[in-house]
Amino acid sequence: MKILFVTGRLAEPALRHLLDDLAPRAGFEAEVAVLPISVAALMTPQWVARHLATTSGVDRVILPGHCRGDLADVARAAGAPVETGPEDLRDLHRLFGDPHRPVYTGDRYDLEILAEINHAPRLSLDELISAAEHYRDEGADVIDVGCDPGSRWIGIGAAVEALKRRGFRLSVDSFDSAEVADAVSAGAELVLSVNASNRVAAADWGVEVVVVPDEPGTLLGLAETAAFLNARGLPFRLDPVLDPIGFGFAASLGRYLRVREQFPDAPLLMGVGNLTELTDADSCGVNTILIGFCQELGVRSVLTTEVVNWARSSVREIDLARRLMFHAVKHKTLPKHVEPRLVTLRDPKVPRFGPDGLAAIAARIKDRNWRLFAEDGRLFAMNGAQFLADRDPFVLFEKMAVADPAHAFYLGYELLKAKTALTLGKNYRQDQALDWGFLTEPEESHQERKKRRRVEGLS
Repeated sequence: MKILFVTGRLAEPALRHLLDDLAPRAGFEAEVAVLPISVAALMTPQWVARHLATTSGVDRVILPGHCRGDLADVARAAGAPVETGPEDLRDLHRLFGDPHRPVYTGDRYDLEILAEINHAPRLSLDELISAAEHYRDEGADVIDVGCDPGSRWIGIGAAVEALKRRGFRLSVDSFDSAEVADAVSAGAELVLSVNASNRVAAADWGVEVVVVPDEPGTLLGLAETAAFLNARGLPFRLDPVLDPIGFGFAASLGRYLRVREQFPDAPLLMGVGNLTELTDADSCGVNTILIGFCQELGVRSVLTTEVVNWARSSVREIDLARRLMFHAVKHKTLPKHVEPRLVTLRDPKVPRFGPDGLAAIAARIKDRNWRLFAEDGRLFAMNGAQFLADRDPFVLFEKMAVADPAHAFYLGYELLKAKTALTLGKNYRQDQALDWGFLTEPEESHQERKKRRRVEGLS
């Protein structure tokens, strides 16, 4: 296959250097079209179509990632299919993955997410509905209404009924049998939790329940309660209970393994909050690993909470992780370089231009607009007159001697992003948001903003 890569003058050396390595490995022949523009990000499809010379024998055309819009004119000019590549040319390798590796679509999973609304009796109905809508938007399948132990919630029936009318599937988390009965009568379809203390009452509820041991840190009573419910034809899920680190975490994982051996076909549930809420660590990695354990073992439902700040996106994390782990286990492939949205703090890869590449870029700049880069612990600023570098953004900015307040604000903002990228091991790209995985906030680039203003000025 022969692929034509379209670029501008500044990016040409870096693109050719990258393709010298990428093309032989990916099995294609690369051709580069350098159009008469310095910054490739300023291209539009219409402009490219006017300036692209006639091509022959090209099977595919790849434009810079910032070249957005209708590509039909470019396709007609090139006589080949046209697509946009990544916004950073150093990410081109992602377009040419292993052809033998299963394609990840992210649309398949077999694990159910229960998202608990903690202390639900303390919330107004509007607050309950808002919390439920948030969890559903993040990927929850069932909203778990968490009750307060030691006090009976008189209004639980009305609350469950109101949520049910809005299309929510609901579970109730309570050991108060009267409280549970009211919730079930109003439409709750699952009860957390049941053991020897309330299994007789569970026979009257007529809905699925979650079975837990009679004593924490053990499996005492779990099999007996399961047998009691099974004899009465009541559906149930088993939860051996995950314990916090330092309080039997490793042993609790072992209990899940033993229960799966004893009950090979029984549905299992895991509550992950004892890890995510009770560990001083961002929840994303913790959730991902736990979901991998669940996927391998056949745990098909997970209960999560979002109480502590570092776990406030747990539902979304589990939603992404269940798709990734389904793919990995089903296809027996590593869950690596598959779902970048779960990599939030650091980037999967931080490409470099290197000293020679940066010097080549600097040598081709003729105007006074600043280009910023962040590599190897240093910040770089270059234009047609200067090539500066420093580890301290304040020192670098002082060397740049920028007088215009608006431009100074812009450069200060960009240098902050660049320094953050260096600190955390992220890829900095001028005029683009740092990549925080699924937490990334969309950001209109400086170049896009200028382009939009020019278009608005012409209209």
